[in-house]
Amino acid sequence: MRGAKLRHKRVVLAYSGGLDTSVILKWMQETLGYEVVAFCADLGQGEDMKAVKSKAMKLGAIKVYIEDLREVFARDYIFPMLRANAIYEGSYLLGTSIARPLIARRQIEIAERQNIEAVGHGATGKGNDQVRFELTYLALNPSIKIIAPWREWTFRSRQDLIDYAKRHDIPVTATKAKPYSTDRNSFHVSYEGGILEDPWAEAPEEIFQMTVSPEKAPAKPLYVEIEYQQGNPVALDGKRLSPAALLAELNERGGAHGIGRIDIVENRYVGMKSRGVYETPGGTILHAAHRAVESLTLDREVLHLRDSLIPRYAEMVYYGYWDAPERQMLQAAIDESQRDVTGTARVKLYKGSCAVVGRQSPRSLYRLDMATFEEDEVYRQKDAEGFIRLNGLRLAIRVSRKRVKAV
Repeated sequence: MRGAKLRHKRVVLAYSGGLDTSVILKWMQETLGYEVVAFCADLGQGEDMKAVKSKAMKLGAIKVYIEDLREVFARDYIFPMLRANAIYEGSYLLGTSIARPLIARRQIEIAERQNIEAVGHGATGKGNDQVRFELTYLALNPSIKIIAPWREWTFRSRQDLIDYAKRHDIPVTATKAKPYSTDRNSFHVSYEGGILEDPWAEAPEEIFQMTVSPEKAPAKPLYVEIEYQQGNPVALDGKRLSPAALLAELNERGGAHGIGRIDIVENRYVGMKSRGVYETPGGTILHAAHRAVESLTLDREVLHLRDSLIPRYAEMVYYGYWDAPERQMLQAAIDESQRDVTGTARVKLYKGSCAVVGRQSPRSLYRLDMATFEEDEVYRQKDAEGFIRLNGLRLAIRVSRKRVKAV
């Protein structure tokens, strides 16, 4: 049509400024013909966001969105997950997993606001992140076009990306000497790939960013008091802090005492095992403290039922189902259990260990007059005889059946 304006294809790219997404930004323009809108969420990764924006613009992005989402991340993503005591496969506190749905949500919101037809990410075709990003995209806007370069291009390794970056004058920090991948936010740092792919080899000390080694931690322990209200931490040592500020402070204290390092082999959602090394100092402390306050305030059967749901909840987060109805339903049940989880935990940090040494609560179910081994007037010990006999009845019947068969 005469006078019609040609509309360029555009994509909102989840951009970090690292090797993968920097190469992707250039590749999307050169190979796919897209105009790229770069989105970078400040989740507490400690990067110079002005430099990230400048780099994206130099690589050809038509617009760069930088958003400080640290408070949103802590309040609406990390804290709900901590209320659930979520740990994947008994070790992983889900620091990378929980960041992806927030980033993906903001990409969709930008795409819809700017009438952009596609979103893209830098996750590989082997990992979990591709699932986390794309399940969120689909949960929020199932008609959006999704571009996942690692599943499309001819590059086979990160070394191929390093070579591409050199040819296109793209500055990157990854090198042959340090080819492992890192992901950092205000909750944790993860390390995987490259020199860490041998599960027998110990992770080199120089990779760690948030924690000192326990051997080099102070010889004097540090005590921290964490106050909770309805399952959420609200104060440290009597000082009220915002969610992001509280987490940052605990990261500093925990990191200085070597808290929160783990080295695991985990089961990825796509079916393979992978080795990951993680630092989660503040999260490790908060998990222990939350458990301590719950031990005083939760009814036994509520606690046991909730604990039975933790593996399922953790899987939902790890697999990428944060915005799925089953996670939302389970979150509502967990939050109901947190109504009385109010109180304070005292935690001792010492050379990599995080030990609860005290807990108190105005909503406590702990009754000293009931639990004491000293003389009391509220508990009749003789009542335990009937309790035991009734609970042992089925065991006695089972034994009598065996004896009848033996005759």
